[in-house]
Amino acid sequence: MADTPKVQSLDDVLRWLDRLDHATQVRSTNAWTMRAVLEHLAQSIEMSMDGFPQAKSALFQATVGAAAFAVFGLRGRMSHGLMEPIPGAPALAQLNDWKPGATRLRAAVQRFQAHTGVLQPHFAYGALDRDDFARAHTLHIANHQDDISVA
Repeated sequence: MADTPKVQSLDDVLRWLDRLDHATQVRSTNAWTMRAVLEHLAQSIEMSMDGFPQAKSALFQATVGAAAFAVFGLRGRMSHGLMEPIPGAPALAQLNDWKPGATRLRAAVQRFQAHTGVLQPHFAYGALDRDDFARAHTLHIANHQDDISVA
Protein backbone atom coordinates (compact mmCIF):
# COMPACT_ATOMS: atom_id res chain seq x y z
CA MET A 1 0.00 0.00 0.00
CA ALA A 2 3.00 2.31 0.14
CA ASP A 3 2.51 3.08 -3.56
CA THR A 4 -1.16 3.93 -3.30
CA PRO A 5 -2.33 5.32 -6.66
CA LYS A 6 -3.47 8.92 -6.70
CA VAL A 7 -7.20 9.44 -6.46
CA GLN A 8 -8.91 10.33 -9.74
CA SER A 9 -12.45 10.93 -8.47
CA LEU A 10 -14.42 11.41 -5.29
CA ASP A 11 -15.41 7.74 -5.45
CA ASP A 12 -11.67 6.96 -5.48
CA VAL A 13 -11.33 9.10 -2.34
CA LEU A 14 -13.87 6.90 -0.56
CA ARG A 15 -12.02 3.74 -1.68
CA TRP A 16 -8.72 5.31 -0.55
CA LEU A 17 -10.23 6.02 2.87
CA ASP A 18 -11.31 2.35 3.03
CA ARG A 19 -7.67 1.36 2.37
CA LEU A 20 -6.46 3.72 5.08
CA ASP A 21 -8.83 2.05 7.54
CA HIS A 22 -7.07 -1.28 6.87
CA ALA A 23 -3.50 0.01 6.81
CA THR A 24 -1.04 -0.87 9.55
CA GLN A 25 0.46 2.61 9.52
CA VAL A 26 -0.80 5.93 8.17
CA ARG A 27 1.16 9.10 8.74
CA SER A 28 1.81 12.54 7.39
CA THR A 29 5.37 13.14 6.24
CA ASN A 30 5.22 16.90 6.85
CA ALA A 31 4.75 18.92 10.05
CA TRP A 32 0.97 18.50 10.05
CA THR A 33 -0.39 15.41 11.74
CA MET A 34 -2.40 13.02 9.63
CA ARG A 35 -5.55 14.18 11.39
CA ALA A 36 -4.80 17.79 10.49
CA VAL A 37 -4.27 16.85 6.83
CA LEU A 38 -7.55 14.93 6.64
CA GLU A 39 -9.48 17.68 8.43
CA HIS A 40 -7.99 20.29 6.07
CA LEU A 41 -9.27 18.25 3.13
CA ALA A 42 -12.69 17.92 4.77
CA GLN A 43 -12.80 21.68 5.47
CA SER A 44 -12.28 22.45 1.79
CA ILE A 45 -15.13 20.20 0.72
CA GLU A 46 -17.44 21.45 3.48
CA MET A 47 -16.69 25.06 2.60
CA SER A 48 -17.60 24.48 -1.03
CA MET A 49 -21.14 23.97 0.25
CA ASP A 50 -21.16 26.24 3.33
CA GLY A 51 -18.91 29.09 2.20
CA PHE A 52 -15.24 29.93 2.60
CA PRO A 53 -14.49 32.33 5.48
CA GLN A 54 -12.13 34.59 3.49
CA ALA A 55 -11.95 35.04 -0.25
CA LYS A 56 -9.30 36.49 -2.49
CA SER A 57 -10.42 39.55 -4.44
CA ALA A 58 -12.73 39.15 -7.42
CA LEU A 59 -9.85 40.33 -9.63
CA PHE A 60 -7.55 37.62 -8.22
CA GLN A 61 -10.23 34.95 -8.69
CA ALA A 62 -10.89 36.03 -12.29
CA THR A 63 -7.22 36.15 -13.25
CA VAL A 64 -4.63 34.30 -11.15
CA GLY A 65 -7.13 31.92 -9.55
CA ALA A 66 -8.87 31.01 -12.80
CA ALA A 67 -5.50 30.55 -14.55
CA ALA A 68 -4.16 28.32 -11.76
CA PHE A 69 -7.27 26.14 -11.84
CA ALA A 70 -7.03 25.87 -15.64
CA VAL A 71 -3.36 24.83 -15.44
CA PHE A 72 -4.12 22.25 -12.74
CA GLY A 73 -6.90 20.86 -14.92
CA LEU A 74 -4.69 20.65 -18.00
CA ARG A 75 -1.86 19.00 -16.10
CA GLY A 76 -4.24 16.69 -14.26
CA ARG A 77 -2.59 17.55 -10.97
CA MET A 78 -2.44 20.33 -8.45
CA SER A 79 0.60 21.72 -6.71
CA HIS A 80 0.28 24.00 -3.73
CA GLY A 81 1.81 24.51 -0.30
CA LEU A 82 0.77 21.37 1.56
CA MET A 83 0.85 23.09 4.95
CA GLU A 84 -1.06 26.21 3.94
CA PRO A 85 -4.38 26.44 5.78
CA ILE A 86 -7.50 27.67 4.03
CA PRO A 87 -7.63 31.43 4.70
CA GLY A 88 -9.78 32.11 7.77
CA ALA A 89 -10.49 28.43 8.42
CA PRO A 90 -10.62 27.15 11.98
CA ALA A 91 -7.28 25.92 13.29
CA LEU A 92 -6.53 22.30 12.57
CA ALA A 93 -6.25 19.84 15.44
CA GLN A 94 -2.67 18.59 15.62
CA LEU A 95 -3.69 15.32 17.25
CA ASN A 96 -2.23 11.89 16.64
CA ASP A 97 -5.51 9.98 16.32
CA TRP A 98 -6.15 10.33 12.58
CA LYS A 99 -9.33 8.25 12.37
CA PRO A 100 -11.71 11.11 13.32
CA GLY A 101 -10.19 13.11 10.45
CA ALA A 102 -10.84 10.23 8.06
CA THR A 103 -14.42 9.99 9.31
CA ARG A 104 -14.90 13.71 8.75
CA LEU A 105 -13.42 13.57 5.24
CA ARG A 106 -15.64 10.60 4.33
CA ALA A 107 -18.72 12.46 5.58
CA ALA A 108 -17.72 15.60 3.65
CA VAL A 109 -17.27 13.65 0.40
CA GLN A 110 -20.59 11.86 0.82
CA ARG A 111 -22.35 15.11 1.67
CA PHE A 112 -20.88 16.79 -1.42
CA GLN A 113 -21.92 13.87 -3.63
CA ALA A 114 -25.50 14.13 -2.32
CA HIS A 115 -25.61 17.94 -2.35
CA THR A 116 -28.10 19.43 -4.80
CA GLY A 117 -28.02 23.01 -3.58
CA VAL A 118 -25.95 26.01 -4.57
CA LEU A 119 -22.18 25.73 -4.29
CA GLN A 120 -20.22 28.60 -2.80
CA PRO A 121 -17.40 30.35 -4.67
CA HIS A 122 -13.95 28.92 -4.03
CA PHE A 123 -11.76 31.36 -2.11
CA ALA A 124 -9.15 31.45 -4.91
CA TYR A 125 -10.83 30.05 -8.04
CA GLY A 126 -14.19 31.82 -7.70
CA ALA A 127 -17.43 30.29 -8.93
CA LEU A 128 -17.11 26.65 -9.99
CA ASP A 129 -19.82 24.32 -11.18
CA ARG A 130 -20.36 20.94 -9.55
CA ASP A 131 -18.04 19.03 -11.90
CA ASP A 132 -15.26 21.60 -11.54
CA PHE A 133 -15.56 21.55 -7.75
CA ALA A 134 -15.45 17.74 -7.75
CA ARG A 135 -12.30 17.96 -9.89
CA ALA A 136 -10.79 20.62 -7.61
CA HIS A 137 -11.45 18.49 -4.52
CA THR A 138 -10.01 15.40 -6.19
CA LEU A 139 -6.86 17.21 -7.35
CA HIS A 140 -6.48 18.75 -3.88
CA ILE A 141 -6.67 15.38 -2.15
CA ALA A 142 -4.32 13.77 -4.71
CA ASN A 143 -1.80 16.56 -4.11
CA HIS A 144 -1.90 15.90 -0.35
CA GLN A 145 -1.31 12.20 -1.00
CA ASP A 146 2.28 13.30 -1.78
CA ASP A 147 2.79 13.86 1.96
CA ILE A 148 0.98 10.77 3.22
CA SER A 149 2.73 7.50 3.95
CA VAL A 150 0.60 4.35 4.03
CA ALA A 151 1.95 0.93 5.01
